[in-house]
Amino acid sequence: MKKQILLIGLLTLGVTLFAQEITHDSLVVNIEVPVRVYDGRVFIDNLTLNDFEVFEDGVAQKIEAVYLIKQRNIERKEENTRFAPKTVRNFYLFFEVNEYTARMGEAVDYFIHNVLFSGDYLTIVTPMKSYRMKQELFEVMPRKEIATRLKGILRKDALQGSAEYRNAINDVTGLAKSLSSEPTSADVSGTDGYRGLALDESLSLYRVLLDKLDNLRFVDQKKLLDFAEFLKDKEGQKYVFLFYQREYIPQLEPKVIEQLASANQERQDIAFSLSELFDTRKRENFVDVDKVKKAYADSSVSIHFLFFTEPPKYIPGVRMEEHSEDIFSAFDEIAQATGGISQSSSNPVSLFENAVEASENYYLLYYSPLNYKKDGKFKEIKIRVKEKKFRISHRVGYFAN
Repeated sequence: MKKQILLIGLLTLGVTLFAQEITHDSLVVNIEVPVRVYDGRVFIDNLTLNDFEVFEDGVAQKIEAVYLIKQRNIERKEENTRFAPKTVRNFYLFFEVNEYTARMGEAVDYFIHNVLFSGDYLTIVTPMKSYRMKQELFEVMPRKEIATRLKGILRKDALQGSAEYRNAINDVTGLAKSLSSEPTSADVSGTDGYRGLALDESLSLYRVLLDKLDNLRFVDQKKLLDFAEFLKDKEGQKYVFLFYQREYIPQLEPKVIEQLASANQERQDIAFSLSELFDTRKRENFVDVDKVKKAYADSSVSIHFLFFTEPPKYIPGVRMEEHSEDIFSAFDEIAQATGGISQSSSNPVSLFENAVEASENYYLLYYSPLNYKKDGKFKEIKIRVKEKKFRISHRVGYFAN
């Protein structure tokens, strides 16, 4: 059974397709853009409507209104046209993890005790399924108990949902350890099942296991796009926090490969297999990144990619090769295109705190596109602050449909 990363169980939430744009009548379309402005890491909260410039496909646009939002509160507003901003918060916490750690639990504690308010919406997606927290839960259960229950769910689902992947990793590790150990040496833990295999059989099995790992890390582009459409219908501000655990694949050390090749010089098939298997192995791009990031930008979703790392285990004769580069590069682009952040650290709590801080303060900016045409094309948005060099993050555009 393939493990479909990120969106397993999400279709149970339902998919309803509506337009994101706010339409006052058949001729006027108003575009809402959450905007965050920083000087270094400090959010700038004293900007006015006249400080901003908006361009759509390179053409300057008239700004109709700007609202300064902190958490869910409208702190300040300037309006040429009056709007009613929806500041209710929809949180989606994805845990794409192979095993539960205490620090993940600390991240859940932080969120429940310090971030989530009554009236916010929360959906947690584990390797097994999706869970939507009921609004009335805060009224009948203490926050500490809510956090404890969520951590229990995450621990159980991480154990069950990633069991096949962990077993495959253990199999590859045991086989690599067997290949790297001297035949006359004492058995190395975890290698007993592979003793006695001929070298060509071991290399063939290694290839099968690597292919299995790639299949287990399958990402379904259709579900990614369906989820973007599902979020498009949600009112208010939408935040996706993706916790992704770093992957390592066991590979033989170069000196071990050289020893095996030298001992089997007469076997060209073995030399070829060694070269094919233990050169740097990269997966092909799993999705059309440009298509996915435009879909999430169109839905006005802020995606925060939280990549948490742990040092690889030391195994004599085996090196643990980084195997997350395709996921990291793709979701880094998607996060940037939606106005979110992408960070890596060994501490998921600090990653979560940074992402929450980046999401809680923002401006809501409204403009009406000049000469708007419902042509289905993607319209690129660029926002600037006049005569100042600030770091600005916002969604990169929308589809005119």
